[in-house]
Amino acid sequence: MRKKQAQILVVDDQEEILFSAKMILKKHFETIFTTNNPKKIISLLSENEINVVLLDMNYRIGFEDGREGIHWLKEIKTLSPQTIVILMTAFGKIETAVEGIKIGAFDYVLKPWNNEKLLETIDKAVVESRKNSKKTSVEKTEKTEKKYFVGTSAKIKQAYSMAEKVAKTDANVLILGENGTGKYVFAEFIHQHSERRNQPFVHVDLGSLSDNLFESELFGYAKGAFTDAKIDTPGRFETASNGTIFLDEIGNIPLHLQAKLLHVLQTKMVTRLGESKPRPLNVRIIAATNSDIKAEVKNKTFREDLLYRINTMEINLPSLRERKDDIVPMAIFILEQVAEKYDNGSEAAGWHFDDNAAPYLEKYPWKGNVREMENKIERALILAENNTISVMDLDILDFEEIQENDENPLSELEKSAIEKALFKHNGNISKTAEELGLSRAALYRRIEKYDLKN
Repeated sequence: MRKKQAQILVVDDQEEILFSAKMILKKHFETIFTTNNPKKIISLLSENEINVVLLDMNYRIGFEDGREGIHWLKEIKTLSPQTIVILMTAFGKIETAVEGIKIGAFDYVLKPWNNEKLLETIDKAVVESRKNSKKTSVEKTEKTEKKYFVGTSAKIKQAYSMAEKVAKTDANVLILGENGTGKYVFAEFIHQHSERRNQPFVHVDLGSLSDNLFESELFGYAKGAFTDAKIDTPGRFETASNGTIFLDEIGNIPLHLQAKLLHVLQTKMVTRLGESKPRPLNVRIIAATNSDIKAEVKNKTFREDLLYRINTMEINLPSLRERKDDIVPMAIFILEQVAEKYDNGSEAAGWHFDDNAAPYLEKYPWKGNVREMENKIERALILAENNTISVMDLDILDFEEIQENDENPLSELEKSAIEKALFKHNGNISKTAEELGLSRAALYRRIEKYDLKN
């Protein structure tokens, strides 16, 4: 029997399960990988074109709620969207597997499995993976042409111009900007316009790493380096080999760990925990922070030599407050992207903002910048009817920031929104005020102002 050209990865903490699966699958498929450590998934996906992952949902004794499986499912879909994931679960734990299907798993199999059922499910998954591969190959050719919203403000155009220039080099880049200004998107833009574009782009949120996980996650560890270190595991730096590592929120690293990171950047070598032999690194460093990093250097909470190492090129991203003219065009751009996500492109072109929304979009403070806009638009699209996004759907009725001026062009919009909210809540002042983000007193003033009394 001729084997099918496919690479299958089986992940389970029980060696007997891995052995059984491999014995069955190797008769039908070309390459079978197995691992009992889910952390190995990252390196296996980066080093191989895995078609299908057969993923167990539980890995630690006493933790059998399937949350680990859901976590690794999300990681796989992020790292390798074209890879198909089949979940393995015991009878009685099916609800979690069904939850997994809702967020991207292809199917699930019950343990102990029926061999024919297992092979049939994996066969279908391989067919689906080939469809994904064709789609992904098209996307890869378009990857460097991926749409990024630039806008017309001088500050953002200057930032993109600098990014295009530095992308052609291997210089380290430090991206500065408030939360939500798009530092991740910007780092990805630099990677996709570099010679490393076809190599891994590895994002590390340093703000979420505890001190005791910092070294093992970034630098990796050898088998036996600590209690749960069952196999040799590469860190994020090694996973990003030949590509780009994005060190997000670098300003959050404690001083004693900054020295360890600096040593790796200076020597371009990494030593796994539990080993003595350093491994050479070939990675592009992009770092980002929302903190005033120079003030931290002055206050001696961030090492000056580390700052010099990461900011060969420093790029500042402006907040939305600094690019008012870009707000409405950006909102339209984001709406198109979100519509494609939910409608698979079939009806994406039909979505639009209500004609009254523009002045509110411009007036709203957007303290969370682009991220806040994305969240509000996605929520609005879910709630909206008839493919039209209204001010009410967007939840941006920040009336306290609107000047009390009858000639204000927003007055009619405000009056209309209050009328609709009062009608919706049958005149209940408390519920109306809560929906509109007003105090009861402020709502009463506006009811009197617009003569909305019954």
